[in-house]
Amino acid sequence: MDHTGNLRLSSYDYDLPQELIAQDPLSNRSDSRLMVMDRYTGTFHHHNFFDLPDFLREGDCLVLNNTRVIPARLIGKREGSGGRAELLLLKKLEDGCWETLAKPGKRLKAGSRIDFGDGTLFGEVREVCPDGNRIVEFFYDMEKYQVFEEVLDQLGEMPLPPYITHTLEDRERYQTVYARETGSAAAPTAGLHFTQELLSDISKKGVTVCELTLHVGLGTFRPVKEENLENHQMHSEFYQVPEETAAKINQCRQAGGRVIAVGTTTTRTLESVADVDGRINPGSGWTDIFLYPGYRFKAVDGLLTNFHLPKSTLIMLVSAFAGREHVLAAYAEAVRQRYRFFSFGDAMLLLPGVFDEGEVRHVSG
Repeated sequence: MDHTGNLRLSSYDYDLPQELIAQDPLSNRSDSRLMVMDRYTGTFHHHNFFDLPDFLREGDCLVLNNTRVIPARLIGKREGSGGRAELLLLKKLEDGCWETLAKPGKRLKAGSRIDFGDGTLFGEVREVCPDGNRIVEFFYDMEKYQVFEEVLDQLGEMPLPPYITHTLEDRERYQTVYARETGSAAAPTAGLHFTQELLSDISKKGVTVCELTLHVGLGTFRPVKEENLENHQMHSEFYQVPEETAAKINQCRQAGGRVIAVGTTTTRTLESVADVDGRINPGSGWTDIFLYPGYRFKAVDGLLTNFHLPKSTLIMLVSAFAGREHVLAAYAEAVRQRYRFFSFGDAMLLLPGVFDEGEVRHVSG
């Protein structure tokens, strides 16, 4: 398969009707549709997400990202003027302050104070970063709340992506059912389709299910502005790969099983910590790895992912994994078949040699 692809930003555009952007999650997570594609031939079939166990086999390893989204959007009033101010928490710093995205940026200079929740929580801008982000220190009633995250849970809102305009009735629908490690500004959306029952069925089939953590930053939605992809600078995100997870993945690979990553975040983490031979090293740190055509995957054999924005680093990652032409052909078919796109949309599973040789593309189910 040709992985060299195309390094021009314009090569990752496609036409998407606005009405195919999913605004609301389905009532049943696993009722989503699932396009299954052979990453080598581009052959694809149409299924439902609850069919996923049919494409997994004993000895495979399914790797999940167990990060949990924090209600990172805070809306308050500027001290003095009473004008509206909004902060989006991006990253917790070692001194307890937060790096934030601030609106209106021009009015929130160093020393500005913001009142959230009628005196329950205050934020003070400590520093304006070169990129326009604000470093903010928060103050709250420490007798009432033991940790800042408790206040955030009371006052914060879920930071839904900008293309979702509907109000989310149930905050837990923007969390995976296995979300545990708090720290993300956005959900690892490929995992939103899983139910506990489906995970149980997968385990019963002899598939090893293991977890790692990558806290998703809002940089995941930042548009690529460089026409030459090699000039794009990726955002940095914190990851943690437990020893137990590394051991299970390495054991799977040694026994000839397939390592299947749930989501682009899991994929980026595994490729960040893998040796040249695909062996996973446990540990934690920060990764800004950018996977685009020309990259040779070391650790991941299969990828489960949603349908991504045009010209995004995410569609570039999928194109690196399965070939740009194959991926864009699959996306065009998804549009024709009225798949639902983006965070609350449908999913695709990319596997090596998943269909018999010579089988033609067709719609089933």
